Amino acid sequence: MPWTSLRVPASSANLGPGFDALGLALGIYLECRFRESAELSIHAEGRDAEAISTREDNLIWQTALAVARDMRMTIPPIELRIRNEIPIGKGLGSSAAALTAGVVIADCLLGLRWKPLRILDEAARLEGHPDNVAACILGSVVASAIDSGGVARTVRLNMPPQFGVGIVVPDFVLPTSQARAVLPDCYPRAEAIFNVQRAALLMAAIATGSVSAFPAALEDKFHQPYRAALVPGLNEILKLRAPGMLGCALSGAGPSILVFYERGYEQVCDLVRQVFALHGHASEVLLAPVAECGFVLQEGSEP
Repeated sequence: MPWTSLRVPASSANLGPGFDALGLALGIYLECRFRESAELSIHAEGRDAEAISTREDNLIWQTALAVARDMRMTIPPIELRIRNEIPIGKGLGSSAAALTAGVVIADCLLGLRWKPLRILDEAARLEGHPDNVAACILGSVVASAIDSGGVARTVRLNMPPQFGVGIVVPDFVLPTSQARAVLPDCYPRAEAIFNVQRAALLMAAIATGSVSAFPAALEDKFHQPYRAALVPGLNEILKLRAPGMLGCALSGAGPSILVFYERGYEQVCDLVRQVFALHGHASEVLLAPVAECGFVLQEGSEP
């Protein structure tokens, strides 16, 4: 049987104030090759491959099965070869990339011929929120919401060419469930207004390329203050200021840090690494480009 290849980008969600609403696609990828097979066979290699199940409970395969159940169809077993570049458990959308891959694989094998926005609807429903999967599917910077009818609505923006992003990945894992458990059930009106203002300011700054709006546009009172106890050095990192540095934000639920900077000032990412070091943690800097497009599917690829 011919192989089909699929590439899905990593993603960073929230971007400071845009909790569960804003996402950014990153040029770090989950790559899959798959084809129908007599029985399920999964092989994984690359970064954190030991954390990727090669059994029936693999997230990509379980997602494909879930789509088939929703459609009341039967999906054939597959041979699946995974090559991963995305750090797992570090707030860079590894599960969203796997979930997106599962929906796309199901769409391909079941012959559904879904448009990207239909794939987004399904992925957002399975994920529970649209921010990461919207970036995986559409690329670049995406604002997303679920409307009153349960349909995902999105607006995609291009990152201004004069802005760069870096990711500082520390040497510890923070499970999303743990990071969500520390959040309150409700917020005071003043904090809600604070975040609405800054999320609007951030998207306007990205749309227009305004530098002066940063770093105020990245301030947040919805999730980062509550997660600071789980990420050593986060409070200091969020206060970092330097020429060319636009500001920092926790990447998704963390513990990785997203650094916005002006082109030519990539070295400001080392300041974050130094703060982690002061708190006893090694870290690495990934200068990943913004992924301008979301997932890419190619039929008839080589194994």
